Amino acid sequence: PAEPPQAVAGPRLDVDGARIAAAYSEPGNWLSHGRTYDEQRFSPLDQINDANVADLGLAWHYDFNTNRGLEATPIVVDGVMFATGSWSRVYALDARSGELLWEYDPHVPPEWAVHACCDVVNRGVALWQGAVFVGTLDGRLISLDAATGAVNWTVQTTDRGQPYTITGAPRVVKGRVIIGNGGGEYGVRGYVSAYDAVSGEMNWRFYTVPGNPANGFENEAMEMAARTWTGEWWKHGGGGNAWHAFTYDAEFNAIYIGTGNGSPWNRKIRSPEGGDNLYLCSIVALDADTGEYRWHYQ
Repeated sequence: PAEPPQAVAGPRLDVDGARIAAAYSEPGNWLSHGRTYDEQRFSPLDQINDANVADLGLAWHYDFNTNRGLEATPIVVDGVMFATGSWSRVYALDARSGELLWEYDPHVPPEWAVHACCDVVNRGVALWQGAVFVGTLDGRLISLDAATGAVNWTVQTTDRGQPYTITGAPRVVKGRVIIGNGGGEYGVRGYVSAYDAVSGEMNWRFYTVPGNPANGFENEAMEMAARTWTGEWWKHGGGGNAWHAFTYDAEFNAIYIGTGNGSPWNRKIRSPEGGDNLYLCSIVALDADTGEYRWHYQ
């Protein structure tokens, strides 16, 4: 097997769809969340095996300046390791030595932690054509220069007047940065958005639960979903947040998202006459180019 790539001056850092699709050809890199688009997390490297695993030792370590949760999957590209820590901070390290190359702090307001159900964690970044993308606890999506950590652009993906959070890692598909959000425990309406990786312009948005029928529905999928709710669910947000689980199916040009619980959890309040409450606790397939609904499984 090939040796892991060495850190060199001016690494390429030019991840794109073709490179992710051919990830098997460079097993020393970890180009995207879950390694490949189908996110099987399987490494084909075989230098470490059951015969020599007992000989493993510490090569280097890096201490994060926090005692809060660390839940990121590092991304390794061309000898550089990208990881996130608590409070949505981003770190670029030399993958061979552990030397800190740069650090970015988005300065999340400390008081925003009250909206986070499960600590001020972050699950990682995405890379695409020389840029690093990270979602912040207070709902921003930020593009950074992968070589320097300088900010390319930042967009607010959520309503700051509501208790939304982002703790999940972005995914990039066909030049679009896919990002969801959390907050189902606190009474928000879930959705997934896609932003242009170069400009930060929003390309599409898919809501995971319907809003107030009096305001009309964004699409036929929301009209269909509304028939499975009762009462005045929209006053409680509805939930259904897709906060992290996204995969891309290149064969069908589909993005599969996993949605969460309803808001509030108590069905007698959320939907007093019952119903399936689509698209809670579902896998939803969306067209990768338009964000349009394809199918769901609940």
